[in-house]
Amino acid sequence: MIRVALAGAAGRMGSACREAIGAAHDLELVACIDRSTIEGAAPTFDTVAEALAATSPDVLVDFTAPTAVEANIRAALSLGIDCVVGTTGLSAAATDALASEIGAGTCLFVAPNFAIGAVLLMQLSAQIARFMPDAEIIELHHNQKKDAPSGTAIRTAELIAAARPQAQGAPGAESEIAGCAGARGARVNDIPVHSVRLPGLVAHQEVIFGGPGQTLTLRHDSMDRASFMPGVLLACREVGSREGLIVGLENLMDT
Repeated sequence: MIRVALAGAAGRMGSACREAIGAAHDLELVACIDRSTIEGAAPTFDTVAEALAATSPDVLVDFTAPTAVEANIRAALSLGIDCVVGTTGLSAAATDALASEIGAGTCLFVAPNFAIGAVLLMQLSAQIARFMPDAEIIELHHNQKKDAPSGTAIRTAELIAAARPQAQGAPGAESEIAGCAGARGARVNDIPVHSVRLPGLVAHQEVIFGGPGQTLTLRHDSMDRASFMPGVLLACREVGSREGLIVGLENLMDT
């Protein structure tokens, strides 16, 4: 039985994780970390440090906030506890710094998206970029999301940029009408990314590729947070046999 501590247990993703972990035959939720009261859950703690000391889990799952996740990971790694991190907004520099603190036999797994369809979209985007290098990304999320662009959009842009030859380059800020700065979106690896935040959305992304006389659009929609749970459970099961820093669910999907 894999013992799991869950940080951010009262949030939207945390609630879905509690249900999924509770239903898994080989996982046991031994600690919930949140400052909110959670009825009928595993013992709840205010801090990760308290939870880890009291319950000695095998895995820490973190769906908290960009301001909290780094300290949570560091607390777990210092005890040799594997980490499954779905919190986005962690900078590349912070991730690299945390990677240097990973001990032998311990794994820090970070995923910008746990939905299988979203992972496939990212992989397909990298393949398409070899032949259609000009692309833009539109990502749409609920209006309570704390970071923009999304981790999925950033990862998609990184994969496209790594795979494509030189792009034609879409017009940038110089094409914006005066007083309308930002109309062309943010630039991530020189790829325009447009972030939408509205109530009613969960997590959605379009990648639009353009070429002479044609366009190709990929789109993935998560209508329910249940779409992320198979990936979360897979990560909980796999990190115990891995070590070091692993970024992206695709690295676990071929096991």
